Amino acid sequence: MTKDELDSILSLARDAAHEAAVHVRKGFRRNIVVEHKGAVDLVTSFDRESEASIRARLERELDIPIVGEEAGGDFDPDRPAFFIDPIDGTTNFVHGHPFWCVSIGLVVRGHPILGVVVAPALGTEWHGYVTSDGQRRAVRSAVPFGGEDVEECTVSLTDRFEDSLLATGFPYDRRTSADNNFDAFVAIKRKCQAVRRCGSAALDLCLVADGTYEGYWERKLNPWDIAAGCAIVRAAGGRVSDFDAGPTFMSTGHVVATNGHIHDALLHALANVPPLSWPPGAG
Repeated sequence: MTKDELDSILSLARDAAHEAAVHVRKGFRRNIVVEHKGAVDLVTSFDRESEASIRARLERELDIPIVGEEAGGDFDPDRPAFFIDPIDGTTNFVHGHPFWCVSIGLVVRGHPILGVVVAPALGTEWHGYVTSDGQRRAVRSAVPFGGEDVEECTVSLTDRFEDSLLATGFPYDRRTSADNNFDAFVAIKRKCQAVRRCGSAALDLCLVADGTYEGYWERKLNPWDIAAGCAIVRAAGGRVSDFDAGPTFMSTGHVVATNGHIHDALLHALANVPPLSWPPGAG
């Protein structure tokens, strides 16, 4: 897509994300009704209302399929599609932790090319895109929306793995699956400066894009978790891949995103993680 096309889509996606974020913010730190989709997977009426609001706005003005966390959706993998997470970090939202956001990403043939992530409780928005001819732009701005506190996003220049601040997360089936990322967390925390785990893939990716983190990895994610954030990392000059340095992260849900300088080192560290005993206490 051209810059003019993406500028137009980005403007609409930002408006849709802002409207949803304003609504969701009304439920933050309130006594809201919570449902369980799984043992540790929560959903609220604000998730559903946020997604409905975004769908209505995008569908009214664009003929691009939408896939959302709550209502799903169909799309042609050879054509553009929006992937939306109405509240990424619902568990944080429910417990009053500020690390949650509204996330809208545009994907073309498996490549995230445009993203908007709005985090009202953090007072911050990130957005960006990558054109078909390689032009890119990534921006971090303050919320409330339309403020003048705007700066270009660029990834960090740190090139030593041992000096890197990283982020990660753990899958919903971590109580029952040996593939739960615990072993990688323990091993990599011993090699880098520190590892953070804050509970929103979209925000972790944005913090790679703006140079806060040098890198991020996680497994078993859904496309709506990472579409927007991966686009913004790419737009900020970072690198995104699967665990084998390939392009399948959107379909596999296994993602590694970095400033580019430490990417190979992080991939190498992940490939050489010694397994922990599983189940706990075994061995």
